[in-house]
Amino acid sequence: MNPCVVIGAGPMGLCTVRRLKEQNLAVIGLEAHADVGGLWDIDSPTSTMYDSAHLISSKRMTEFNDFPMADHVATYPKHDELKVYFQDYARHFGLYEHYRFNSTVEKIEPECDQWRVHYRQHGELQTQLASAVLLANGTLHHPNRLQLEGSFNGEMMHSCDYRSADIFAGKRVLIIGCGNSGCDIAVDAVHRAKSVDMVVRRGYYFLPKFVAGRPIDTLGGKIKLPTRLKQTIDGLLVRLLSGKPSRYGLPDPDYRMYESHPVINTLFLHHIGHGDIKVRPAIEQLTDSGATFTDGTSGEYDLILQATGYKLHYPFIDAKHLNWNGHAPQLYLNIFNPQHPNLFVMGMVEAAGLGWQGRDDQAQLVAAVIRQQRDNPEQADAFFQRAQAHAQQRIDGGMHYLELERMAYYVHKDTYLKALAHEMKRVGHEA
Repeated sequence: MNPCVVIGAGPMGLCTVRRLKEQNLAVIGLEAHADVGGLWDIDSPTSTMYDSAHLISSKRMTEFNDFPMADHVATYPKHDELKVYFQDYARHFGLYEHYRFNSTVEKIEPECDQWRVHYRQHGELQTQLASAVLLANGTLHHPNRLQLEGSFNGEMMHSCDYRSADIFAGKRVLIIGCGNSGCDIAVDAVHRAKSVDMVVRRGYYFLPKFVAGRPIDTLGGKIKLPTRLKQTIDGLLVRLLSGKPSRYGLPDPDYRMYESHPVINTLFLHHIGHGDIKVRPAIEQLTDSGATFTDGTSGEYDLILQATGYKLHYPFIDAKHLNWNGHAPQLYLNIFNPQHPNLFVMGMVEAAGLGWQGRDDQAQLVAAVIRQQRDNPEQADAFFQRAQAHAQQRIDGGMHYLELERMAYYVHKDTYLKALAHEMKRVGHEA
C-alpha cells in the first residue's frame, strides 16, 4: 500500500502526521521549508509572519491539550517561541523522520483511485504515488490584493510582505484594513512613521487582551448559554470594556458579536484615542501622491499597505477536485470531499477559541476514517455517503456569519467539536 502524503509542517500538518502514525499508517510529509513550524517560522519562504507578531489567543486556549507550552512561555507568545514549540512537538512525537523538507509540491493529480504527487526537492523534480492526500498547507499564505481605481506613484505593499517597522521611518503611511494584522501593524507604525492613516470600511468589535490581569479568552465559558443570549451579553460586556467604536471615530458594527472575527488588541484604540492613527473611509481612487476617499477628502502618502487578508489557495490541485463553490471548497465538516474519499483538506476551519486542539480533533478523526477504509471498507463507504449527503451543510450553530471571503469556512466552535466527536465515536464503534 502506498503511503498517505501530508502537505505542510505547520501545526495542522504536524498533528495530522502524528495521528496517521498512531494508526500505523505509512505517512510522508512534504514541507517547502527546511524545518517545521509553517507560518510560525518567520524564515520559511511560505511564512507571512512579521517581527512583532504574537498569538491573538492566549497560549492555554490555543495549545495542544496533551502538549502544553512551558510555564515560562508568554501568555500571548511571540512567533519565535511558537517555532520552538512546534520543533519540540515534532521531536517529542517522532515526526521529523516522516518529513521530506525543502520539498515544494507542484501538482497533484488522480491516478487509478490514488494520487500522483509531483514535488520539487532541492530543485529536482520527484513524484510520489499516494493512497491518500491530506492538504495541510494553511490558509494564510495567498494575499488578497485589492484592485483599486487610479494609480499611485509611491510604495504599495501587502501585509504578507511586511516584516519590520523600519520601513515606516519618517513616512506618511496609509493602512487599508482593520483586522488583527492591520491593527498590529498600525501600532507598529505609530512609533516610526511621520503619520498613520487607516482605511476602515466596516465596524468591528474591539477586545483588550487582558481583563483584570487575565487573558480575555479565558473568562466565562463555564456556563453554556444559548447562542443569541451569549452574543447579546458578550456584546454588552465588550461595549463596557472598550466603549462604542464610534466614540473613537470608527464605524460601529452592524452585526452581532461573533458574526465576524473580533479584533483583539490592547493598544489600537489607545493610539486612535491619542490621535496617533487617523481613521479614513473607503478609498474612492488612488492618485499619484496618495488617495481620495468616499467622504470627499484626500490624503498624501509615501507608503500604502494593504492589510486585506488572504485567500484560500491550493495551487497544486485542480479546484474541480475540491468541490469548490464560491469562496471555499464545500466539504463535510470542512474536511471530507464528496467526490474523492481519499482527499482531505486539513485546517480549513476557523472559529473563535478553536485553537490547535480543534485541529488535532480533525486529525484524529481523519486518521480513524483512513484506518476504517483499510480495515472495514463497507463501513467506510457508509461514512463517504454521509460526507456526500452533508457536504453543503455549514456547521454554524445558528450564527449568521457575515458573507465575507474570510468567513466562508468559519464554524461555531462548540457545535463543530460536537460534530467531530460524534463522528469519531461512530467510526470507533464501527471499527
